[in-house]
Amino acid sequence: MSVAPAPRTRELGTDVLVVGAGLGGLAAALTAARFEHRVVLTEATDWPGGLLTAQAVPLADGHRIELDPVSPGYRDLRERIRDFYRRNYPLRPEPFADPLLDPGLSTTGHLSHEPRAALAVVHELLAPHLASGRLTLLPGHRPVAARTDGDRVTAVTLEAPDGEPVTVVAPYVVDATDLGDLLDLAGVEHVIGAESREETGEPHAAAVADPLDQQAFSWVFALDHRPGEDHTIDRPAGYARWADAFSWETAEPGGGPVRPVPLFLHAPDELPPWAAPPNDRWHRQRALARSRYLPGTFDSDITLVDWEQTAYTRLPLVGAGDEARALAEREAREQARSFLYWMQTRAPRHDGGHGYPELRPRPDATGTADGFAKSPHVRESRRIRAESTLLEHHLTVSARAGTAGAETFTDSVGTLRSRITLGPGTGGGAGLDLECLPFQLPLGALLPVRVENLLPAGRNIGATHISASAVGGHAGQWSIGEAVGALVSYCLEHRLPPRAVRADGHRLASFQGRLGDTLGLALDWPDRLRTGPVTSAGPLYATL
Repeated sequence: MSVAPAPRTRELGTDVLVVGAGLGGLAAALTAARFEHRVVLTEATDWPGGLLTAQAVPLADGHRIELDPVSPGYRDLRERIRDFYRRNYPLRPEPFADPLLDPGLSTTGHLSHEPRAALAVVHELLAPHLASGRLTLLPGHRPVAARTDGDRVTAVTLEAPDGEPVTVVAPYVVDATDLGDLLDLAGVEHVIGAESREETGEPHAAAVADPLDQQAFSWVFALDHRPGEDHTIDRPAGYARWADAFSWETAEPGGGPVRPVPLFLHAPDELPPWAAPPNDRWHRQRALARSRYLPGTFDSDITLVDWEQTAYTRLPLVGAGDEARALAEREAREQARSFLYWMQTRAPRHDGGHGYPELRPRPDATGTADGFAKSPHVRESRRIRAESTLLEHHLTVSARAGTAGAETFTDSVGTLRSRITLGPGTGGGAGLDLECLPFQLPLGALLPVRVENLLPAGRNIGATHISASAVGGHAGQWSIGEAVGALVSYCLEHRLPPRAVRADGHRLASFQGRLGDTLGLALDWPDRLRTGPVTSAGPLYATL
């Protein structure tokens, strides 16, 4: 009897391994490469960019992003997306000349765009570092194992697209996966789900901790509108299971009154006032507004569907085992497909009757065969047990009443303006929407309590079920990744472990100087902005 030989493991060595090429991983890799360190950046899909690309969630920053002291790297990302449209699309003169060009003119942000446009920009950002040889990109590689030695992660093994193992050895490892997968693989102390009020002291925390109470996730898909045509998909096998839950009614964040929200309130190519109620769904995450372009260029808008009806809450993604995770992903996709079928066949029409068979999936917009994103829109991750933990009452207007602003952190590595926004999750209950003051990102929240050389670069930082939503959006992930990339670079140059930087005042000041002087990051808010909350919220499931 012949025995098949065991697969040979290819091994790579580098200075920094970044697992996950979402916005946090991308920022970490670019920053480390900028300081001339060798970087291996891996991505489970074939589209680096995370939220912007593989998950099909365009930028959803509020209007203040144009005025606030934003990271120059993040502002550059935003401006490159605008420039991509100016260089490649036949825009009308007025939007072309607008310095705040919004290609999609959605009602959830001021810079909505197609996933593939963001992908082109991501490749532009990576190109010079790939050409220099400092950065190696491994698309289609997912982590399957980690090797540790005491309090250090010494190597990570990934499964390549052909099924062969690839092991990467590096003195520093960055976990930028959507779910904090390396925390589990490397045995890094972490938290999942909802903490109790007794544990965190947060005003809105649950009375009893529930690790399986996690935020909903969803499978985004792209559509255009083709009047007179029929693009009805096959009825999904599990359609009956989901259909009764679909409705054009939605509750306000925090469990407010139910109100009807139609698919179309305006014609698809009209320009509704930004975020002016009453709103409709078509414009909520519109990625391409045909009225922005010369007549005849496009027959339809393109919109991205990430609405309440596609928010999956039956099973959590982490904590219940690999089989439960796979089942949850399959069911979430089936739920989203069932909603599409319902829209095409049963949704009440704005002009009378039922069903919009003219809604056409757009596979080209998502780089897939069916118009659905390559990976789900994840809103919650495993979170490290950190040297310090960001809490609800560090941030919110209600908890900080009578103070000069959000909690001040002397170890600040960046600033953010966001909201705490949670939809109903796998534990049931109402959603939560809290105003936050402009706040700082503390270095202590990036440092695991024990492990020396693995750092988080996403929703997996030292935060809670509640507070993590304030740092999990596009700007938050980028800011975390940028700080982590700068930190590993500093540690490599000075031969220090990350916690030694925070523990020594002189070293901390030196590192913070690099953040400010070299990267241009603001580490605190000007007094005139410190007490200004985020004053508007987008639709619940269009936020992060």
